[in-house]
Amino acid sequence: MSEPWYQTAAAEERLTQGDLIFECPVVGWRDGAVKLEGTEEGEILKGVADAFKADVVVMTQACDLAHEKVANVILCPHLALEDYRAVWEAEMKRVGQNPNSKAWKKICDDIRDGFVWNLSILNHYDGEGVSISHRVVDFHNVYSVPRAFLESLLLQRATPRFRLLPPYREHLSQAFARFFMRVGLPVPVTEAW
Repeated sequence: MSEPWYQTAAAEERLTQGDLIFECPVVGWRDGAVKLEGTEEGEILKGVADAFKADVVVMTQACDLAHEKVANVILCPHLALEDYRAVWEAEMKRVGQNPNSKAWKKICDDIRDGFVWNLSILNHYDGEGVSISHRVVDFHNVYSVPRAFLESLLLQRATPRFRLLPPYREHLSQAFARFFMRVGLPVPVTEAW
């Protein structure tokens, strides 16, 4: 039998990196250009903010959470592989491509192998009377919520949550880091040797 990717964490267990939280309230920004007019910059941002619920995974480092070094928690959205496929198929059709089974397998393999920089895939899990489908994590949208809010939300819900186990949570963290560390230089270093 293969090693499981997850364990379940009780509601009262401390929050850590790799915790999957479903329907988590987050704040994002409405699409569209926002022009700064006048001096009330804060009011303009409030006007384009949207609160909504998303399935998210905790990206903040486990050590920072354990030692209470952060007041806010970084989260990235994830969705079921089936839901991602519907989004992918719609985008393929929009750009005039044919979303066939071969192309779907290729994109899934590319995500799994780390060639799609903004995405990572998490394995499915069936066991202990609970299950979770494959999940696709998207690094394009990053949310931040107050740690105290998130911990109280989890206590209030009083339901267990999925938690990625090592080394799978570190693998996800590494994929997140690769997405942000990409650097393309417009002019290479000239040789001096």
